[in-house]
Amino acid sequence: MPNLAINGGNKVRKELFGRYNNIDQKEIDEVVKVMKKGVLSKYLGAWHEDFYGGEKVQEFEKAWSDYFGVKHSISVNSNTSGLITALGACGIGLGDEVIVSPYSMSISASAPLFWNATPVFCDLEPNTYGFCIDSLKKSITKNTKAIVVVHIFGCPSNMKEIMQVAKENNLYVIEDCAQAPGAKYDDEFVGTIGDIGVFSLNYHKHIHTGEGGVCTTNDDALANRMQLIRNHAESVVENKGETQFVNMLGFNFRLTEIQAAIGIEQLKKLDEELKVRQEYAKMYDEALSKYPFIRTTKLENRTHSYYIQAFEFLEDIAKVSRDKFISAVKEELVAVEGRENEGVPIGQGYVKPIYMLPMFQNKIAYNKQNFAFKDEISYEKGTCPNVENFHYHTLWTHDFTRSPLSKDDVNDVINAYIKVCENLDELR
Repeated sequence: MPNLAINGGNKVRKELFGRYNNIDQKEIDEVVKVMKKGVLSKYLGAWHEDFYGGEKVQEFEKAWSDYFGVKHSISVNSNTSGLITALGACGIGLGDEVIVSPYSMSISASAPLFWNATPVFCDLEPNTYGFCIDSLKKSITKNTKAIVVVHIFGCPSNMKEIMQVAKENNLYVIEDCAQAPGAKYDDEFVGTIGDIGVFSLNYHKHIHTGEGGVCTTNDDALANRMQLIRNHAESVVENKGETQFVNMLGFNFRLTEIQAAIGIEQLKKLDEELKVRQEYAKMYDEALSKYPFIRTTKLENRTHSYYIQAFEFLEDIAKVSRDKFISAVKEELVAVEGRENEGVPIGQGYVKPIYMLPMFQNKIAYNKQNFAFKDEISYEKGTCPNVENFHYHTLWTHDFTRSPLSKDDVNDVINAYIKVCENLDELR
């Protein structure tokens, strides 16, 4: 008789997992207060006392700065707009090159195109999935102006070496912390180590305002330029007395008073959510690290925030493909309540390497002239071999570290993994 559910055996679990929702009465009460006050936004796209937004926006920005120990926090309406804002503030433009990650949400790599700069992809290292330092050094040319570091999955990149490379080459460092609020490298919060940090408040992040983001910096000039780009710079610079006009083409990247009110309460919950995720991740690591064909993330001088948890499956040792292994594990479990159509939240790989998207393969973004792309920079298959190996062969991730999962829930997931690991012969 087969043991594995994929072969007709019994599942480890039949009850749906609880949905992640950390919104409670505190957020509701604060939203109601804003609604009753009737001021849902107070921005003016002009040099005026309301240029910086309303009471709740400014309160939220101060709370964010206090938590992360940073001088300036500039709220925006998404991590996407935050990355665009950050690169614009650094003066990035036509002819410039920006080193980016091939394995993230697409905006982590496409943001330079909004300023007509050229993305250059850097390969990633195993274990932490941050920039491979050798690949980073080889990616730098006389045209390189900035590095966008992604702390993917919530794991801090090797910031000590990245910052050293940036210093030697006079490059800006922007940290994409969309998945890593509260993560630390050498006891420093990510997002406070480089020139600018960018965080996400999208609905599926650790803490959220539905949509939203925050840029952080200790540099007064960068903060000023980000505030201008966020809020119609072209209409503000004259009366504000600005004399530097590069990239002072502004947008409406503004957060509302309702979102800011939610963000204030959400930020108070970050520590507890991180504690839960780190505890559960440790349970998985301890249970699965005993198998020679599973590689768990080893952390040194880092505190992981576990947006999701990543593992690597070594097919040559297991004598089974990663995809077959993951399919078997998923058959032992069930979906999350409210997200049944998405299936069990375990994934083979993460996202297709970004340079394989049609925009990069065809080198077409804004117009037919392709002026942001360069003939000498290739986006062909094989550009980042480590990433391609992760995606197609070794990496898998799961979304089973968050609240409101209980330890019993986590043990069900662990038991599903163990059951398949102990019955690999059924998959060969």
